[in-house]
Amino acid sequence: MANKVLYNLKNVHVAVQTETTTDNETTYSYGTPQSIPGAVSLSLDAEGDSSPFYADGIVYYRAFANNGYSGDLEMALITDWFRENILQEAQDANGVLVETNNHSSDVKFALLFEFDGDEKCIRHVLYNCTASRPSIASQTKEESIEPGTETLSITADPRTDGLVKARTGDNTSTDTYNNWYTAVYIPAEAAANNAVKTEAANATKAKTKETV
Repeated sequence: MANKVLYNLKNVHVAVQTETTTDNETTYSYGTPQSIPGAVSLSLDAEGDSSPFYADGIVYYRAFANNGYSGDLEMALITDWFRENILQEAQDANGVLVETNNHSSDVKFALLFEFDGDEKCIRHVLYNCTASRPSIASQTKEESIEPGTETLSITADPRTDGLVKARTGDNTSTDTYNNWYTAVYIPAEAAANNAVKTEAANATKAKTKETV
């Protein structure tokens, strides 16, 4: 049966993205998804404007731009793994996480998560995400203890091949659903295009070596 409602964020995972550009052709690969426990809330707004074209005194045509999503991921506590691998903090010899401003670019990643449904969980992946550093905040203890949270500002831009996100549906195969957090799911068309680009890049490299 199909889901009628959704609720409850859980199973947040992150997979580091590797982007390779050869001869103006970009290919993408992802590391193994890593669990990021302690998700409290996720709120992402769609980015992109609609542009009306007027003719005959009416809106004759409307163009829509899909510029991805942006918003906040609230966590109980951001994990050391995320701070090191995504926010690029470095652990020194004493096990202290050190933040510097020496990094030239943000680390991109895929964000995986799911919402409970009345029939089955709905699993999502956003492919081309970046995260900004969280603010530092807390407050003094009072009569009752209310845990603080940390919030990451997430931006999910379209990849150069146009891929933005994917989610499971009523007809998703069992294997795909069960392996959602084993490896980042790539749609068949995008995977085929990526394979062709990789093969072409490898052929170019091999030809260059032969010439040398």
